[in-house]
Amino acid sequence: MTARAGVVLLVVALWWLATRVVFADNAILSRMGPGSAFAALTEALGEHSTLSGVTASLRRLLLGLLAATAAGVPLGLLFGSRALAEYATAPVVQFLRMTSPLAWAPLVIVLLGSGDAPVIALIALAAVWPIVLGVSAGTRALDPGAALVARSLGATRWEVVRSTVIPGLAGSLRTALRVALGVAWVVLVPAEMFGVSDGLGYLILNARDNLDYERLAATMLLIGAIGFLLDRILSGHRSH
Repeated sequence: MTARAGVVLLVVALWWLATRVVFADNAILSRMGPGSAFAALTEALGEHSTLSGVTASLRRLLLGLLAATAAGVPLGLLFGSRALAEYATAPVVQFLRMTSPLAWAPLVIVLLGSGDAPVIALIALAAVWPIVLGVSAGTRALDPGAALVARSLGATRWEVVRSTVIPGLAGSLRTALRVALGVAWVVLVPAEMFGVSDGLGYLILNARDNLDYERLAATMLLIGAIGFLLDRILSGHRSH
């Protein structure tokens, strides 16, 4: 804990040094120091627009992750249990996985219009591949002997899945969801700069357009803090 607190203090000190000394003559960066950013964050947290923006972003994030999980888990199970399916689809999967989700934004907006739908779709496109790959790897790592033992004891197919497959995949799925969450959170902010009037991405864009660089820095802090808390929740608050 002491080491972590020391690192945080060091980063804040370097942040202050950069904005107040190194870039003191820069009209933009000089306004984004820790003091002004934390003051603006305190003010922003008392405003309805900030709270509604956070709520909107979390709703879109959750729906996007749910869509990615609904698609990614079955695909991961298929690829992990059927080597031929994984081999045959590998070129397409790798092509889609390595294409930036934001590159799909113009097409998604044309198909789905403005509002929540395209943002959720872009989040799902970003988050689905870590889930597919994580579940696939977890499925391949399952001990086939456990399922054979369960069947020899008279377990039904569902009982085998419940007693061996689900527990065996729990760790892989949690790790995959944690990676997917990180990717989705990164994509969420720029995705909310397309055709929505609320959310954290919109707050960033609005602060920039109003030349309110203190609020811009405060919103960046808020995005990082929420992302950190979400990751801690999903990881089960385990120390690393």
